[in-house]
Amino acid sequence: MPEPDRVRASDLPPGTVRPAGHWAVANADGRLVAVSRRCRHQLADLAQGSVDAENCLVCPWHQSRYDLHTGEMVSGPRGFLGYHGPAPGYSGLVKLFGQVVRLRVRRALRRGDDVVVDD
Repeated sequence: MPEPDRVRASDLPPGTVRPAGHWAVANADGRLVAVSRRCRHQLADLAQGSVDAENCLVCPWHQSRYDLHTGEMVSGPRGFLGYHGPAPGYSGLVKLFGQVVRLRVRRALRRGDDVVVDD
């Protein structure tokens, strides 16, 4: 049975990301937003990521960063597979792909004790 497209509001303090069905729901300084859950780099689960100081969603695997307003990748991965380090040409190529093939973005709304994805 699939997860519902909702998360408990108490489980979503500022700076966190939680899974809600096919969505990663983020709290960026009180602004609630949902994005598609798979990173454009190697399909990591973005619901396991975090929100940085610039309110970008950060992938948990190789730290690709996504604009939560547009779903665009604003900085590419810092590594590949198990390697974590500089890969400028590769990172630039992945970033270009992530700018073209953006994450889907939806509003997330507080409804009582829950945050739900607005389709």
